[in-house]
Amino acid sequence: MQQLLEFKQSARTTWATGDYDAMMRQEQLYGVGVELVQRLGIGRDETVLDVACGTGNAAIPAAEAGARVTGVDLTPEMLATARRRAASADVEVAWTEGDAEDLPFDDDSFDVVVSTFGCMFAPRHEVVADEIARVLRPGGRLGVASWTPQGAFGEFFRTVGAHLPPSPDYVDPPPLWGDEQHVTELFEGTGIRLDFAREAWEIGHDSLQAAVECYTTALGPVVEARQLSESEGAWPQLRDDLLELFRRHDTSDDDRLVFPAEYLVVVGHAQ
Repeated sequence: MQQLLEFKQSARTTWATGDYDAMMRQEQLYGVGVELVQRLGIGRDETVLDVACGTGNAAIPAAEAGARVTGVDLTPEMLATARRRAASADVEVAWTEGDAEDLPFDDDSFDVVVSTFGCMFAPRHEVVADEIARVLRPGGRLGVASWTPQGAFGEFFRTVGAHLPPSPDYVDPPPLWGDEQHVTELFEGTGIRLDFAREAWEIGHDSLQAAVECYTTALGPVVEARQLSESEGAWPQLRDDLLELFRRHDTSDDDRLVFPAEYLVVVGHAQ
């Protein structure tokens, strides 16, 4: 489908903009990948695949735990940053450019498949789930962390999306990966037993304005929304919408912005 190929090419370009690594470091979000690796009990010599690995969200902590890790992502620029981070951590990861909807690996290839705020952004969730189930060995483990629709980032994506052109009908909204019923339906018939846990990560920025500046200059889809709104003279509205969103979720009692961001942890066991 030509439209789908064009959509993915556009997504690759979008995620190459900004500075995803800087945003992750600012919010200490790499810690979610560390916690996911610990929750799954990933250990030495296990084979691990990080799907839509970004800049090494779960791949690098899995490698630090002694696993033999492969990270796959659609965006070469993300992988370039991941390579630098892995080198700094003195770990080896096999970085592979590839599509979460068409994983370039044989059936039953991995002991563990993980994704931290990654596979949720692939357009067709059921296709991704089927691919994850295909490459996971019988007896293997699955771990996925995704923002929930009800949490602050679910609202964040809806706010930003209102300033972007509508997605094609076949695109599933990313935060649906944070909905238990949706994920249950995705893996129905795959033989993977699922358990769920809702968690929250405390996000901090120096101010509401600093948070808006961070996301609109570092997070690819939001950078795109800012560029489009500036070209149409609508940037003040997007800025104000984001400021109001953060103001509602702020739990700090000073000038800093602090808010709990809810996410869903999916842990699966393949039969």
